[in-house]
Amino acid sequence: MNPAVRVAAVDLGATSGRVMSGRIGGDRVEINELHRFPNGAVRVRGSLFWDVLGIHREVLTGIREVAGTGPLHGIGIDSWAIDHGLLDHDGQLLGQVFSHRDARVEGIAEKVVAQIGAATLYGTTGIQQLPFNTIYQLVAARGTTAFDAAETMLLLPDLLGYWLTGAIGAERTNASTTQLYDVRQGVWAVDLCRELGLPEGVLPPLRDPGSLLGPLLPDVAEDLGASAEVPVVAVGSHDTASAVVAVPAEARDFAYISSGTWSLVGLELDRPVLTEDARLADFTNEVGVDGTIRFLKNVMGLWVLSESLRSWSERRYQGAELRSLLAAAAELEPLRTVVDINDPRLLFPSTSADPMPERIAALAAESDEAIPHSPAAITRCILDSLAVAYRRHVRTAAALAGTSPEVVHVVGGGSQNELLCQLTADACGLPVLAGPVEAAALGNVLIQGRSLGADLPDLPAMRDLVRRSYDVRRFEPRDGLDWAAAEARIS
Repeated sequence: MNPAVRVAAVDLGATSGRVMSGRIGGDRVEINELHRFPNGAVRVRGSLFWDVLGIHREVLTGIREVAGTGPLHGIGIDSWAIDHGLLDHDGQLLGQVFSHRDARVEGIAEKVVAQIGAATLYGTTGIQQLPFNTIYQLVAARGTTAFDAAETMLLLPDLLGYWLTGAIGAERTNASTTQLYDVRQGVWAVDLCRELGLPEGVLPPLRDPGSLLGPLLPDVAEDLGASAEVPVVAVGSHDTASAVVAVPAEARDFAYISSGTWSLVGLELDRPVLTEDARLADFTNEVGVDGTIRFLKNVMGLWVLSESLRSWSERRYQGAELRSLLAAAAELEPLRTVVDINDPRLLFPSTSADPMPERIAALAAESDEAIPHSPAAITRCILDSLAVAYRRHVRTAAALAGTSPEVVHVVGGGSQNELLCQLTADACGLPVLAGPVEAAALGNVLIQGRSLGADLPDLPAMRDLVRRSYDVRRFEPRDGLDWAAAEARIS
């Protein structure tokens, strides 16, 4: 291993952001959280926006802390996908950055599909039909003052990187999620843009994970107390791309679940699967690090539980704290109530007029399921329903790709949820290996380390380093429950 590399890894989630100090050296990779901050969309006049300047301020605070505690050799940023800012001719941000959960995209996807054709759209981009994909956000923005003045569109990590370096570009793993990227050719789908009346000029140059954006701008370096020569590295800027890098797999025959606000359930492949069966199953083909394809399904994830927790907290429910709820849920009858956890009605934030727990109960009633009333029963319903969804999508992915995974790796925050990990093993009939928790930040650090000289030539070498640095928990599948019948109840 070459001399130690120390970097700042910025890892942004929809509910929180964190800045990690990462170090590769002594045959280990280590991360240490130095700054964490809450995140969430802000509602203004009926629309949902990200406080992107506030996020930038917190990112600077975190990098400053990393720079103040030791040598800093690089900076990398990963975040959720799809959301973006528009820049004018002078490089200034035009207006606010919309959240993908904003209602402006309602009905847009159906119009685009009717115009382009579902098969053509999938055959070009290979992307799952989600109503908030970047393509639909841009179509929804047509005719607005900001859109008409836009010179460049930057996805969130690229926007933050631009503010640090002045460099404009689009990192490939994130660009591939927009439904504006030709997954066969590895370029922007400019013909698709033209047909939809989207100016192709707003799409910035593509760059690969591991490339250097450039050094810090002098005023930024001074503010951070860092050398102006410190580079910002384009990591796998889609957080799932970075998380999959840090999956501690020993072989290629594995499935993964990157479990957080969203759950990304899938396989790592060498090439996209663009069959009609894959389209009808609504699987996505996103670019991964080192030319891989993340063949996966987006599942609503722990967002549903976190929004339920927020609703109960606002109502001051006693005992509605996560640890106690999980303990109580574990004692309840399994699979008593399952719902379609990907129902679009669960996408939007909980409100006092339309709380998330009531939406769960309504879905149960519509399907003639036992209606959960208590917070513990709703929690159990959410976790059982997630496990059923994981089972379906792991098996479907394997069938579509012609593979047979031997294990399911669960990484991210959801890997700490022991009940969900055990239910996932039971449902999938496969061992579950849970951890590391901060997989996205680890992948971020590993890609930076390789770009800055660490001896990590390929994904197997990176994953071997993760295995030697972090322990994982193993959950063996248990018999006794009819998961196939539960899945059939929500088909």
